[in-house]
Amino acid sequence: MSWVRKLALVVLFLTMSWAHAETFTFGVLNQRSPTLTAQYWNPILDYVGKKTGVTLVMRMGKDVQETDAMTARGDYDFLYSNHVIFSHQNDTAGYRIILRPNEDAIEGQIVVPVNSPITSLSALQNKEVGFPSKTAFVGYMVPMDHLLKNDINVKVVLGGNQEGIMAQLKAGTVVAAAVNSRVMGEYAARTGFQYRVLWTSPGYRNLPISVSAKVPPSVVGLVSQALDKMDEDPIGHAVLKASADVIHQSPPYGFRASSDKDYSNYVQFYKATVLKDVGP
Repeated sequence: MSWVRKLALVVLFLTMSWAHAETFTFGVLNQRSPTLTAQYWNPILDYVGKKTGVTLVMRMGKDVQETDAMTARGDYDFLYSNHVIFSHQNDTAGYRIILRPNEDAIEGQIVVPVNSPITSLSALQNKEVGFPSKTAFVGYMVPMDHLLKNDINVKVVLGGNQEGIMAQLKAGTVVAAAVNSRVMGEYAARTGFQYRVLWTSPGYRNLPISVSAKVPPSVVGLVSQALDKMDEDPIGHAVLKASADVIHQSPPYGFRASSDKDYSNYVQFYKATVLKDVGP
């Protein structure tokens, strides 16, 4: 082997070692409490680290607004969220989708307690309805767009995150709540809360994993490969199931390689919505 080739291999080795030694942030949208979020994600990120040598550290703001602001600034290296990345704010942040959950679509739903006298959306006129936050896609934007298009005006109550507003619905603070169908089902299974669905939106793919343009392609490739079909690795499957059990998530588990094309109906929604100050 020539000295030039040896030198090239040494440089490549050092470059890869340096990249792997770096720590990269993994932002997570506020849907559940910080404790539940950490219990779900930290074992998955630890698996990726052991598989690739790339250290991923979970980060989230104290609330949805702070997490979204950090996303818009491009503070995260990797990101699990469907906020910001489909809006004009992503022109600066520059995230692109690399993975999607290996599961059915999610829907926006408007729900009431099972024993509620309310049986139609029109009965919500001028009543207090809960929403996670004004940036929640299927938990605010999609259902609010539908309500406004049908001339139903409600008093908006914000819960801080998905499970925060579900807890308020359970406590009777609001008469109805707009929710992510999957998170609502998991919350109900975990807490025993019974509810009825008044309205369901079309389906949208669940939150994608995106990456910032500042992350080296070699690192992106390693992380993507580790997460893609993680469920087909016996160790990876065990990690995913243990995390799913924490939040009562049903199978299938894991992630699949993806791209922005898989989320085109998000972009279409933003173009057609009657909501103000959102979209590209």
